[in-house]
Amino acid sequence: MLPARLCIMRKLPSVLARTLTSGTNASPGLPDMSEVRSKLRDIVGASTNWRDHVQAMQERKALHTLLAKRQEDLPPRRMKDSYLEVILPLGSQPEIREKYLNVHNTVRFGRILEDLDSLGVLICYTHTKQEMQQRSPLSIVTALVDKINLCQKIIHPDCDIKFTGNVSWVGKTSMEVKMHMLQLHGGDYSPVLDATFVMVARDPENKRPAFVNPLIPESPEEEEIFKQGELNKLKRVEFSTASLLKMAPTAEERNIVHDIFLNTLDTRTVSFRSRKLPPNSVWMEDAKLKGLQICHPEERNIFNRIFGGFLMRKAFELGWATACSYGGSRPFIVSVDDIMFQKPVEVGSLLLLSGQVCYTEKNYIQIRVHSEVYNANTREHHTTNIFHFTFISENEVPQVVPKTYGESMLYLDGKRHFTAVMNEM
Repeated sequence: MLPARLCIMRKLPSVLARTLTSGTNASPGLPDMSEVRSKLRDIVGASTNWRDHVQAMQERKALHTLLAKRQEDLPPRRMKDSYLEVILPLGSQPEIREKYLNVHNTVRFGRILEDLDSLGVLICYTHTKQEMQQRSPLSIVTALVDKINLCQKIIHPDCDIKFTGNVSWVGKTSMEVKMHMLQLHGGDYSPVLDATFVMVARDPENKRPAFVNPLIPESPEEEEIFKQGELNKLKRVEFSTASLLKMAPTAEERNIVHDIFLNTLDTRTVSFRSRKLPPNSVWMEDAKLKGLQICHPEERNIFNRIFGGFLMRKAFELGWATACSYGGSRPFIVSVDDIMFQKPVEVGSLLLLSGQVCYTEKNYIQIRVHSEVYNANTREHHTTNIFHFTFISENEVPQVVPKTYGESMLYLDGKRHFTAVMNEM
């Protein structure tokens, strides 16, 4: 079990709170994940046949006329209007279990990331649904995974899982979605994780921003949730503004870097260039793994780009392998935070992934995974995503030690993410 404080889920809309407290082993009529993805294809008119994708996207161009000119022209929605429950019947339908199973006989967390991504998009389409429109003119895509916090180390492969979620905050063209995952034990659903995603709406060709329906809170509880969405937005802006790629480290952080430098000096030579690794430590340059993925049509989303959930799964699996290799024992995911989707990945791309241990503390390992696409014709590299994962190992792990200034900035960035996760928990 992870620390008990992790199991204190954030305040939820009353309808979600009722779901958490009235767990039952019966889930009649709830859609499953295959129905979620089928529904998404119907909403945008996507073809299941890769050869038809160009024609399907051409047909979406005609939907431009259905876009709102102003947000004020769209009817407001309530939180319960977008609320969805989806079942993952691992217990009641054993035939789907193998897809989710890992070698430790627990559920693959990378598959859960894929399911959360699909559900988040469908929740947003539910929020923006217009009754008279058969197909949505909006292209809704994941912009950011703000955070995913877990309160269970183990997700069992033979018990049904329920996902719930709704839109919790809305801007002009963006929506925050809060989702919760519960697993059936002894006739009741118990919390496993909560997740906050940010989605953006774009035009039918996925080129320009598009307005979405405003959100109207209906109770003091929902007002608080909406305000939290505003605060989350401000925190993201502050975190980005203070990025070490833009701003110098704080005085405290500079002292940390200098202390690491002094602790690694070779006292025998009294030279700035001669460095010595402290006991029970690993140089940062020796704490990384890399991978390559060819992006086939099988992994495309409804807009014929590579599915964001697939990218998260691959990044997580490399991050897990990096943490496992570094710690020498099985790591467990504690938190996912601040995944920014900077650039879409096209079908056929060569996706390069690099996993780096950037900070450690006791049993915790902070992993940063950098993903980029490589164009073999132009020989250019473009960053698509940065992923941040916090793992806890079964045993205490060596201290990772930066050697260069660039590695020191990675170390401080990892420490910032780790501190933010611990404060959130």
